[in-house]
Amino acid sequence: MNRFGLIFIPSKSPGVTSAKLWVKGGSRADPINQKGAHQLLGAVLSRGCGPYNEISLADLVEGCGAGLRCDVSEDGLLISLKCAERDALELIPIIGWMISDPHLEGNQVLLEKELSLQALQRQKENSFHLAFDGWRNLAYGKGPYGHDPLGIKDDLLQIGRKELIPLANQLRQRPSTLVIAGTINKELEEKIHQTAPFNSLLLEQNDNSKEINKTCSNFTNEESISNLKILPEATSQIVIMLGQATIAHGHKDDLGLRLINCHLSSGMSSLLFRRLREEHGVAYDVGVHHPTREKNAPFVMHASTSEEKALLTLKLLLDSWRGLVESPLSENDLSLAKAKYEGQIAHSIQTSSQRAERQAILTAFDLPIDYDLKCNQAIKKLNGKNLQDIASRHLKKPLLSLCGPKGSLERLANYWLDNID
Repeated sequence: MNRFGLIFIPSKSPGVTSAKLWVKGGSRADPINQKGAHQLLGAVLSRGCGPYNEISLADLVEGCGAGLRCDVSEDGLLISLKCAERDALELIPIIGWMISDPHLEGNQVLLEKELSLQALQRQKENSFHLAFDGWRNLAYGKGPYGHDPLGIKDDLLQIGRKELIPLANQLRQRPSTLVIAGTINKELEEKIHQTAPFNSLLLEQNDNSKEINKTCSNFTNEESISNLKILPEATSQIVIMLGQATIAHGHKDDLGLRLINCHLSSGMSSLLFRRLREEHGVAYDVGVHHPTREKNAPFVMHASTSEEKALLTLKLLLDSWRGLVESPLSENDLSLAKAKYEGQIAHSIQTSSQRAERQAILTAFDLPIDYDLKCNQAIKKLNGKNLQDIASRHLKKPLLSLCGPKGSLERLANYWLDNID
């Protein structure tokens, strides 16, 4: 079966064409003891490929006033190109060359590795990142979602060109989807199929997705015996992360969790903003982290607060979490959450680039092209009791990660242990 898909989404953009290629297998497919390998690979894909070295490739892209980048997430690599319609036929094949014939020059690998190491160092200086890393360790352990796509320092130091070559050779065999959106002239649609390297990619029959899934079977940390992580840091504030690994995007209950997210954290009318900032004034920052994931997505409340107000902040977060399970949303809160969700969907597909990215991800996750439309229709049938039942199924066992001054963390930990089942 051909694992390379090509989709066109014509739209009335002012002479701009966007292309997004999603390749399955991001950091969750990092080999053992090579955490950060896919992030490093993605960074060097645009530094020479096919007939272009790093200089000629940069000259071509920048000379056309275009933008080219590769972002690596837990679930895949996303290569993005945005250019003028007149340059599309010349530039879009670069995306194909990036996955079929990347150069991986040693000096470029070393350069990108140094940049990754610097980024990891900056994360260690960020209390928010430290707290989330602690929570992620509780939730996912050593599983595929258990590390940041950037990797970890000790592994990254051992990765070089030799380690990247096998991963690069796998890219053309992985399930991938190229979505081209915006202004699409007839010549592009007719000729892109015959243009190297797409002519060979479209004929590719190999598929190593089963191998990726085989190495990515256990996503949650089933071995964990603790629901608390303490990370002492000499800072003037405390970061609190309270949440749980939940379900995949596309699961029948995922829409309910999306609505709960909107209720908790979307805008100044959200529950957490009103409760923690307006009513009690305890948090500098508050929200929910619930990204789109192919497997068990995190659902995490987070807040930054002072030492004096940390205990009250934790109490309010825990009360808000428990409230989702203990009582249904009111009609007013439910209607507001639905309106926010519909607005988020509309806002997220305003541009041709956004539409192309969304379609590439939906296809990669084996979801229908009209998935978002079906969700907008499905929310009309959900009521407060439905959301309460969904919360009862997926938000029953929260995990807590704390980062800040040691003495304050110990007091918070004692409260948590005394008040959590």
